[in-house]
Amino acid sequence: MTYDVIVIGGGPSGLMAAISAAEHGGRTLLIEKGKKLGKKLAISGGGRCNVTNRLPQEEVIKHIPGNGKFLYSAFSVFNNYDIIEYFENMGVALKEEDHGRMFPVSNSAQSVVNALIDKLKELNVTVKMNTKVEAVHYNDTMHNVILTDGEKLETKAIVIAVGGKAVPHTGSTGDGYAWAKKAGHTITELYPTEVALTSKEPFIQNKSLQGLSLRSVDLSVLNKKGKPIITHKMDMIFTHFGVSGPAVLRCSQFVVKELMKGQKKVPMILDALPDKDQEELMTDILTLMEENPKKAFKNIVKGVVPERFLTYILNQNKVGDDQKCANVSKETVRSIVQTIKNFTFNVHGSLPLEKAFVTGGGVSIKEIVPNTMQSKIMRGLYFCGEILDIHGYTGGYNITSALVTGRLAGMNAAEEASYMVYDS
Repeated sequence: MTYDVIVIGGGPSGLMAAISAAEHGGRTLLIEKGKKLGKKLAISGGGRCNVTNRLPQEEVIKHIPGNGKFLYSAFSVFNNYDIIEYFENMGVALKEEDHGRMFPVSNSAQSVVNALIDKLKELNVTVKMNTKVEAVHYNDTMHNVILTDGEKLETKAIVIAVGGKAVPHTGSTGDGYAWAKKAGHTITELYPTEVALTSKEPFIQNKSLQGLSLRSVDLSVLNKKGKPIITHKMDMIFTHFGVSGPAVLRCSQFVVKELMKGQKKVPMILDALPDKDQEELMTDILTLMEENPKKAFKNIVKGVVPERFLTYILNQNKVGDDQKCANVSKETVRSIVQTIKNFTFNVHGSLPLEKAFVTGGGVSIKEIVPNTMQSKIMRGLYFCGEILDIHGYTGGYNITSALVTGRLAGMNAAEEASYMVYDS
């Protein structure tokens, strides 16, 4: 059987690529090795599907710290606003939530997946489910996709949209890297991003803060000279193995990159009260102490930070539960305030790539044409989605990148296939 375009992978970028190829006149086949299409979409945003983000294009690219600038050309063709319009035209009404995140009004990721599947049917895209690709053979005129059952499919153009190695239960098991290498592509080192971090600190090992959540804190990653590389203001949680939660996930890739440089540990600083200046907090506490010399110090600072965190900090500073304000020195107060504002700890690693939300590394973007997603090395070969060395924060940014690159890959693959007919 001969096709104009074969898309391998039925995730967000593959679905968009297959639709786009068919919309541009390509006779299209979509191959998915699993039982379901759009598995990653269906679980994204806690099962509600964070389709994209309404922030200005500039901001969206800023939230894709892994080579986001590569997407400028792609965004000039199809961007986050086009995604919103695209889904609304397909009958999926969207609503905006905090930080510009866009969700379906239905609050169901399945409604997004179903709209894409309906579109495939409407465009007569052939879909092969439960179908594994054994090998890809590249030729000058036609490429061959060999399935595990021995079936050989011919196509003028191939779009590889099989994802990275994160969240493997959705089917992202890294199959595409070998096919990219076979075509002559470089795969940059793979590493986990948007991942929980591990720590050997005594307070983690003895679980004294396990399960403690902190809201809207500033969390920073320091380089080996002690200078902040990045700071994120979000929630976080202490776990039995280290730290997790939104602030940690956002900081994680910067930690992982420091560890990849050979560092054994990476310092992080937590500011539990980012909206209050250190001196201001000091003055507030000293004033309360002067007004209440006979009260227990612990009671007058109650509520400044969550109780378990406060208890830990007071223990560290050897302040007993019943110790009166009159018996707490100014130096001790300064040390407590310093700890609240600059709680420093080391992280020593991260959970493995399989436990990460997003894969760092992948097919080198230097070898991809930025406004078409075409390989610079192999004719009729396109890449889109997480297999590329592009990664963003969670919040709709990775799906945006997948949908945008998928749109371009499918469209240009179909157009290249139509020229080939013309040439022959």
